[in-house]
Amino acid sequence: MRKRAAVLCGAAVVLAGSVTAVPAEADASHAAAAAPVAKAGWKKCGTADYPTLQCAAVQVPLDYAHPAGRKITLALSRVPHTAKTYQGPLLVNPGGPGGSGLSLAAFVASSLPKAVAAEYDVIGFDPRGVGASKPALDCAPGYFNPVRPDSVPSTPALEQANLARVKSYAAACGKKHADLLPYINTVNAATDMDSIRRALGAQKINYFGYSYGTYLGAVYAKLFPERVRRLVLDSVVDPTGVWYDDNLQQDYAFDARHRAFMAWIAKYDATYHLGTDPAEVTAKWYAMRAALAKKPAGGRVGASELEDTFMPGGYYNGYWPDLAKAFAAYVNHQDAGALVDAYDTYGAVDASGDNGYGVYTSVQCRDVSWPRDWRQWRKDNWAVYDKTPFMAWNNAWYNAPCAFWPTAAKRPVNIANAKLPPVLLFQATNDAATPYQGGVTVHRLLARSSLVVEQGGGNHGITLSGNTCLDTYLSTYLSDGTVPRDRAGATADAVCQKLPDPKPQAAKATATKTAADPANTAPGAALHRLVRFHG
Repeated sequence: MRKRAAVLCGAAVVLAGSVTAVPAEADASHAAAAAPVAKAGWKKCGTADYPTLQCAAVQVPLDYAHPAGRKITLALSRVPHTAKTYQGPLLVNPGGPGGSGLSLAAFVASSLPKAVAAEYDVIGFDPRGVGASKPALDCAPGYFNPVRPDSVPSTPALEQANLARVKSYAAACGKKHADLLPYINTVNAATDMDSIRRALGAQKINYFGYSYGTYLGAVYAKLFPERVRRLVLDSVVDPTGVWYDDNLQQDYAFDARHRAFMAWIAKYDATYHLGTDPAEVTAKWYAMRAALAKKPAGGRVGASELEDTFMPGGYYNGYWPDLAKAFAAYVNHQDAGALVDAYDTYGAVDASGDNGYGVYTSVQCRDVSWPRDWRQWRKDNWAVYDKTPFMAWNNAWYNAPCAFWPTAAKRPVNIANAKLPPVLLFQATNDAATPYQGGVTVHRLLARSSLVVEQGGGNHGITLSGNTCLDTYLSTYLSDGTVPRDRAGATADAVCQKLPDPKPQAAKATATKTAADPANTAPGAALHRLVRFHG
């Protein structure tokens, strides 16, 4: 939900509980599939970077149980095919939930090999409630404005301050969007995708989703297996935990990535002068956090905002040099401005982030049941914090509105599926936002899937990010449907090695951005400039 983030995912994280093969509302979704859908009317909306981009809007039922009732509007984008061979629409989704997918269509079309992209209409869309789709959710504008209470509830007063915030947010959503919240969930979003398919006049769709988009794609495939032609899932959500338990698992993974970042800084002590021992660097980071809890940098970056600022480093190591520079400037030069600049770049939430968070909470809180007893949250998150403190409580408060959500929850979808054509999965072994086990689990649940692993990789969203090995498997599959299956008995069907970690920037006292910064030029930067960060 961050200021720079327009589309992809901050990771959605997944709640253990009973699962059902197909929710009851899916029956209504299939019944509504017989209702007429107007064809998409495309208009030019190209930009200097993407001159062939087109836009359209499609109306769908708010409630698929009553398809003739109230309609809502979904915003679409398209880069049309240009080759004689046409393989149909390729719907793309950046995750979230709550991420806008309009720009992702242009990114995917321009990042795939030209010969592959030319055979598809690459279709982006804003899911219901998101961005240019109408109506768009915005429960409490400015909810993330600084300075928030310290995320770690080390005193009863801090816990009560944070509880008051999340309760007020849930109440605001219920009051402002009471007519919409019962219909904002993954099953309805998946059914919207089938309405888009029909508006495109396609018998089947191809689909490419990142992060939460992998769960959305798997749910679509469960509801409409006969409509799936090709399915690509990158950075895979574990569907057996949606959504509470996987938040806790995510905390462990993010802490590990943060420690890897601290070790990287220690490796480059000649640049950052924060110590050669990772433990020493880590201690300085937590000392900085403690200082900011007492005196926020620039009156804006307190302890919680610091966590928001550094969390994107767990999604993409291309940000490490810039974040390390801000860290070093504060510790070594008492430069509060460097942290404020970094916060504005990586942590601050704008209006699109407010909208994205509204959809994030609405989907996750409606999808499945969450613990309603705050004592359970307190017990679980202190247990995690004691072992992995980096983001445990920040993540807890981010999701805590679900403990007080005003709409009843559904039951999670069992995405197990033996009715699909070959499916291609991508997963990095050290991904923090969607930990590795998610890819392994979905590989097991989707009978004809193949899993490509980036060994040692820690970034989130790994295809079309500069790793030629991964991208070759993706392009081959989209070109002719071929998936790797030559590692009998192995967990993965193919393994690619990770890209090298970035090199440090030239030493400066501030985090001022330049065109030469690694965060702008490193492999994968183009994709991760679209990423919506969670947390």
